[in-house]
Amino acid sequence: MRALFALVLAMFLLPAHAYTPKAEPVADNVYAIVGPLGQRSADNDGLNANYGFVVTAEGVILIDSGASALGAQKLAAAIRAVTERPVRWVINTGGQDHRWLGNGWFAEQGAQIIALARTAEGQARNGAQQLEGLKRFLGERLAGTQALPAARALAGDAAALTLGGARVELRYTDTHYPGDAMVWLPDHGVVFTGDLVYVDRLLGVLPESDVRAGQRAFQALEALAPKRVVPGHGRVTDLAQARRESGDYYDFLIEHIAPAARDMEPLDETLAKYADLPAFRHLQNYDELHRGNMSRAFVRFESQ
Repeated sequence: MRALFALVLAMFLLPAHAYTPKAEPVADNVYAIVGPLGQRSADNDGLNANYGFVVTAEGVILIDSGASALGAQKLAAAIRAVTERPVRWVINTGGQDHRWLGNGWFAEQGAQIIALARTAEGQARNGAQQLEGLKRFLGERLAGTQALPAARALAGDAAALTLGGARVELRYTDTHYPGDAMVWLPDHGVVFTGDLVYVDRLLGVLPESDVRAGQRAFQALEALAPKRVVPGHGRVTDLAQARRESGDYYDFLIEHIAPAARDMEPLDETLAKYADLPAFRHLQNYDELHRGNMSRAFVRFESQ
């Protein structure tokens, strides 16, 4: 009854031009839900990222749960359009708000919430602050959202799980946010990269981001030779586009910004020198993010 009331309330509060998640097939029984490229908003309930799920004989494995209880319900509706099987597992690829703040709603429906241990620790540490920050984007649509960290926290740098015959491997990337991970489906040749890979828009470098870890993780991704790549943001793609629009950007930051920081070049001169990069200028958010990305990477490189 509580879930039904929440769904009715969500319909009542739905903005006129709200984003409706839709599942698209990626491989047999594997689906992606591609979110909009822009900012979190009441129209998208914070679902400005990519999600996905695997349909197994024993139920559904959902990859990331959204930024709110209402966002979680939108993801559940997209899953129900494909299968009536229940969501048994929710696997979180990170500790950023839109990766996990829908956990509480799915847990109420009986799903087990799973993440690598450092991911879960970051969720517990940052959840209250993230909820407070989301209020300016989602307002009253955040009501009922719980900051529920993954209850099943997996030790080690990687973990392998199986549900209903579907094999899932979870591996740290530690790139955009500490504790970030990617999900590899070896039987399908599909990888859900979390925020390691962005396509169609420029990846973001936060104060917490580790560009060197990003380069290492991208090289590990290439070693998997996936057939299909579901990035953290942008369309479902192949490894070549992921390399051009994310892997090459990590390389640029390390090959050009890191030496400038090491050699104590003036920051403003470095930013001006690399302000115009034709290889990445076509990406959405380039004008808004590129200079800040370089600046934050420079500061981090200075301390390494």
